Amino acid sequence: MAAIIEPTNLEPEKQTLLSHHKEKHFTAGEIVRDIIIGVSDGLTVPFALAAGLSGANATSSIVLTAGIAEVAAGAISMGLGGYLAAKSEADHYMRELKREQEEIIAVPDTEAAEVAEILAQYGIEPHEYTPVVNALRKKPQAWLDFMMKFELGLEKPDPRRALHSAFTIAIAYVLGGLVPLIPYMFIPIAREAVVASVVLTLLALLIFGYAKGYFTGSKPFISAFQTTLIGAIASAAAYGMAKAIHP
Repeated sequence: MAAIIEPTNLEPEKQTLLSHHKEKHFTAGEIVRDIIIGVSDGLTVPFALAAGLSGANATSSIVLTAGIAEVAAGAISMGLGGYLAAKSEADHYMRELKREQEEIIAVPDTEAAEVAEILAQYGIEPHEYTPVVNALRKKPQAWLDFMMKFELGLEKPDPRRALHSAFTIAIAYVLGGLVPLIPYMFIPIAREAVVASVVLTLLALLIFGYAKGYFTGSKPFISAFQTTLIGAIASAAAYGMAKAIHP
């Protein structure tokens, strides 16, 4: 999550312009990413499991029991994975922050030269970036933030990101995983329930794929097709293998 820097030193005219300009950028990328991870796996894995068990002539109650157990285990596993990934990202940021802070103290001239090099890459001339470099040297915290962002390409993570990621992925996995199991709750014969499960899940995959494409900036219809195709292949493979092993 990027740190919010208040433009305290802006001229009044520019501050007025900014206050009247509202940019419409999509800023919930991390949340959407977690939802996509959770729902996509939640729809696909239990769907394939249910299809495979149905192909092995299991009853609806067995498919439902195994499916719910998988959804619970999968949600915990996926949530834990999301937590560890976000925690590792935060730990990496803090290590690099400490290292950069030590370098600014130990070798300030070298770090100042790196600032100049970064600015020069944007086509800024020496007589233009020299005042900027000198200004940053007088403000250690701003200098540190500049180096973290423009030298290392790291944004300060939200300290609550790990827990938010874990819960978002886990809940999304549960919501996605229950979709293919719904028919087995009402249809006692698994061979009939699997047909309804396929129709319901493929429809959910289409809708989810379209939404994923819409929010991530890719082509929604292509995203819908790709997402549905992956789910269909996974379930067909599981069903076919089960039938081959247990005719």
